[in-house]
Amino acid sequence: DTGNGEQLYECPMCSLTCTNIQILEEHVDLHLEEHNFSEGIGMFHCDEDLELAQQLQTEEDEWQRSEEEKREREEFKKLQRQYGLDNSGGFKQQFLKNMEREVDRGRMQPFEYHKRKADMMESLASGIDDGKTKTSGVIEALCKYYQNENKDVRRVWLSAGVDHFHSSLGDRGWGCGYRNFQMLLSSLLQNSFYNDCLRDTTLIPSIPKLQSMIEDAWREGFDPHGASHFNNRLHGSKAWIGACEIYSLLTSLRIKCQIIDFHKPTGPMGTHPRLFEWILHYYSKDNEGGAKVMCTSKPPIYLQHQGHSRTVVGIEEKKNKSLCLLLFDPGCSSQQMQKLLKQNCDGTGLKLLRKFVGSLKEKQYQIVAVDGVLSLEEKVARCQASQVLTAEKIP
Repeated sequence: DTGNGEQLYECPMCSLTCTNIQILEEHVDLHLEEHNFSEGIGMFHCDEDLELAQQLQTEEDEWQRSEEEKREREEFKKLQRQYGLDNSGGFKQQFLKNMEREVDRGRMQPFEYHKRKADMMESLASGIDDGKTKTSGVIEALCKYYQNENKDVRRVWLSAGVDHFHSSLGDRGWGCGYRNFQMLLSSLLQNSFYNDCLRDTTLIPSIPKLQSMIEDAWREGFDPHGASHFNNRLHGSKAWIGACEIYSLLTSLRIKCQIIDFHKPTGPMGTHPRLFEWILHYYSKDNEGGAKVMCTSKPPIYLQHQGHSRTVVGIEEKKNKSLCLLLFDPGCSSQQMQKLLKQNCDGTGLKLLRKFVGSLKEKQYQIVAVDGVLSLEEKVARCQASQVLTAEKIP
């Protein structure tokens, strides 16, 4: 009340006074409309922010998936390259490429390039290894050396004669499995016991020929699981092979063998003394005579671990009863192996071959050991069994 009888009305939202109730109502309605408009703007911005955040999260998730798929593709391609399954060519392509590189660097004359290319093409056509990486007579030289050695070797058992083969320009970096098979086969070919099995394989096959022979074994039905890993194709690739492929190839030739899996260390510091004991038993069984040097009729043993394989050609027993394997490594060159042929060998060259228990500390080892001949019926049975092939594990 203004005191002169005039009624005033106050806005509850901004304290503005009005002289008419209708004017106040209209004024308050304006406040409410303004409030609702501002609230709507806020809600609009909130929805817009939420939509933007969801869009950004979706884009981030898609980017992460894309990056993960890219990493997986790169890892897969890396594994394909590592194991020779990237369709980059095989023995022939690598041989030619490496020779061209040698010529470019001035380490090979063009006339030598053309001669070696012709020799390589002839070897591929015949399927026979050219023998240029072979060293013969090492086992015989070792027999003579151990006869005169009188320092710390109590006894030694040696395989039957074995030729050493090393990697060439065509298979460097991936051919160790094939080279070790050539070493094993070179010993079997010198043993008349295996003549019937090997009547169609009288000379050492080339690596491409060995690849074809493994494919033939797969076609017979051996190890379909392993074959599928290589898409049933080795020829023309740089694919690494291992114990299962060696087993399949030997068994397809009717050569009796077994895979032994030393799947975990059996000694301190990650060592495998059970591996050494098994190999000692393999060589010493039926060779228990009193002679210091036992030149046995036993074939060498294929030894595999992750990333590499070698050939066991004997085992030493030291005077302190410790054991030492003698290994042929495809990574050793002919020049290195030739040193072992010298009559006055003082033993220093044996460092190439000797491996003590403390030297073999890979997580897992597999060996393929030959032990006779299979009948046709036994071969068929093993082919069927290999379809669920599992290696015998040493506990």
